[in-house]
Amino acid sequence: MTINGRRVSIDADPSESLAYVLRERLRLTGTKISCDVQVCGACTVLVDGLPVSSCTYLAYEARGREVLTVEGLAHTDGALDPLQRAFIEDNAFQCGYCTGGMLLAAHAYLADEQDGDSGENVFEALAGNICRCTGYVPIVAAVLRVRDG
Repeated sequence: MTINGRRVSIDADPSESLAYVLRERLRLTGTKISCDVQVCGACTVLVDGLPVSSCTYLAYEARGREVLTVEGLAHTDGALDPLQRAFIEDNAFQCGYCTGGMLLAAHAYLADEQDGDSGENVFEALAGNICRCTGYVPIVAAVLRVRDG
């Protein structure tokens, strides 16, 4: 698989989740594991540009695919992605546990956004990601600010 633009070859047990392989084997700890049943979104990564719950997505299913983790959002020169900067500037996080998954779900939304899209669609795009701290308002504001340039 390719992770954050880098080709990776790893022997994984058929029962190992992608989240486990990312965190424990590859030390990409921005992917969080919380509910372990595909409910909270903390483990969201993008596989071929689409958000998946990596806690239930088996690592072997990622063979030959492009995986993007929160660590891969920043540019190679270390500059933050505009979405990451907007989250910081709009205080779109508190404890930070959901932030990686939120960023990746928002990134997928922005990549697929259609003309005439309303702000309500941001809520829909982030529906699989639970935040217990922010009330979502600053998260949606950050996404809309990036979307609207």
